[in-house]
Amino acid sequence: MKEVLKYYKDFPKEGIVFVDIIPFLQNKAVFKELTAKVAEACTAPNIIAPEARGFLFAAPLLTNAEHVENIVPVRKSGKLPFAEGDLHEVLIEKEYGFDKLYYRASDIAAGRANGENFEVTILDDVLATGGTAEGLAESLQSLKIVVDGKEYGVKVKEFVFIVEIAELKGRERLEKIAPVRSITEI
Repeated sequence: MKEVLKYYKDFPKEGIVFVDIIPFLQNKAVFKELTAKVAEACTAPNIIAPEARGFLFAAPLLTNAEHVENIVPVRKSGKLPFAEGDLHEVLIEKEYGFDKLYYRASDIAAGRANGENFEVTILDDVLATGGTAEGLAESLQSLKIVVDGKEYGVKVKEFVFIVEIAELKGRERLEKIAPVRSITEI
């Protein structure tokens, strides 16, 4: 599958080689194979999907993975309407700087809890240094979700990535939290 990827040197800044996963969306057979592999790798009923490319691979799971029941969008500032106390900010460290992402606790609560926790899979396109996934996992696992007066925790069951850039060692960082599964490694 990695033969369909494209690479752009010095994007978005000098010294970064950008891995373009858009070619996965330009070939129906490749996309079908990829989404089947993603469905196998994601075992939690709740999928945490950072924008925008995480959405592309999470959405098909609602129809082709029986165990997946809920997609939780993670967005940049100003993209999620929210009620007071519902929106959670996450400071993330990317390979080229810091950023902030946001998710709503109510989106997690819309899913299915297993026992005392909402088990989640964090699904994203590329594993580089692991900063985005680590920041999300730490925030999620510190959260308490209240449904019908009962309090639940959030447990990251696994991380799933479409592409892993092995030399950046993001896997080592994340495996301290939960198992890491990658569909393609470069």
